[in-house]
Amino acid sequence: MDWLYIMMPIAGMQIFWPGLIILGVGVGIIGGFFGMGGAWMVTPGLNMLGFPMAFAIGTDIAHMAGKSLISTLRHGKFGNVDYKLGVIMLVGTVVGFEVGAQMVMWLERVGNINVVVRWIYVALLSLIAWMVFYDLHKRIQKEKRAKERGEEIDALATGVNWAAALHKIHIPPMVNLTASGIYCSAWLPIFVSFATGWLAGILGIGGGLIRMPALIYIVGCPTHVAVGTDLFEVMISGLYGAATYTYKGRTELVAAMVMLIGAAIGAQVGAVATKYIKGYGIRIAFGICVIGCCVSILMKLVQPWVPTLTTFLDNGATVLVLGLITCMSLYIFTRMLKGVQEELAAKKTAR
Repeated sequence: MDWLYIMMPIAGMQIFWPGLIILGVGVGIIGGFFGMGGAWMVTPGLNMLGFPMAFAIGTDIAHMAGKSLISTLRHGKFGNVDYKLGVIMLVGTVVGFEVGAQMVMWLERVGNINVVVRWIYVALLSLIAWMVFYDLHKRIQKEKRAKERGEEIDALATGVNWAAALHKIHIPPMVNLTASGIYCSAWLPIFVSFATGWLAGILGIGGGLIRMPALIYIVGCPTHVAVGTDLFEVMISGLYGAATYTYKGRTELVAAMVMLIGAAIGAQVGAVATKYIKGYGIRIAFGICVIGCCVSILMKLVQPWVPTLTTFLDNGATVLVLGLITCMSLYIFTRMLKGVQEELAAKKTAR
């Protein structure tokens, strides 16, 4: 079965190449749909396929940069990108990213990178999963109360509205973001971009893992605009990150190219799917993916405590990540096909 493995010249190791293909195609679809590079799945996925954590981070960032460029162009055609907001966030993204990347180099030198990065992932994924489903819970309560009054709430209304309170903080300069329908202090998106940039650098993600929900719940963007604008930011941070990690010798370009071939196709599918799956459909699917990814990382972390189950947990974590990516990609693809069929049928009836 040697033909199923490919040599990584920079990392100096053999890697299961079908796993790279699955990651590339699947995360291309998921990333284009959720508005993020998908590194929250790819970095743990590469680590589980055998890459040391530093190489998993650098390689994923290089793959992510190219894929996000393709997705951003597609979302731009749909009017889902708030370019003014994206440009404002660039400074914080780049500065935060470099701070995170330097922390990774330090953790690698002291030998604690795998454990520290994995626990940060678990904490972050748990927080985001709670935020998504807490919002869903509040939304369901609002719908129930409105139904009792014989009313209907706005289809775009959220369960929680933290952004409304933050918009009342008028610290100059103030900006009017017409594409998102927001008027707020420029420091709000700058703060969000610095935090997500830092996480991008230390976790090997484009920042989309928290930027997409942050744009919705903190900045106040509509979901579809948050998706497109986040991809624009992922593209910028990814290009910068690919350059800095390659300079540091932690990017395996062969693996990045293998994944990018599949991701280029998948990203187109994911971006188009957002036209047919709106609002809470995107958020619920996102929350499920976050929980699954968190469980897979925990399966890696508990191995030293239960050495007799090491092989089972190791294989189980890999199967869970690849299976989650495959199932979610199929769900998005089938929903897109159904939406296209309904749209064509409606046009035919209209004629």
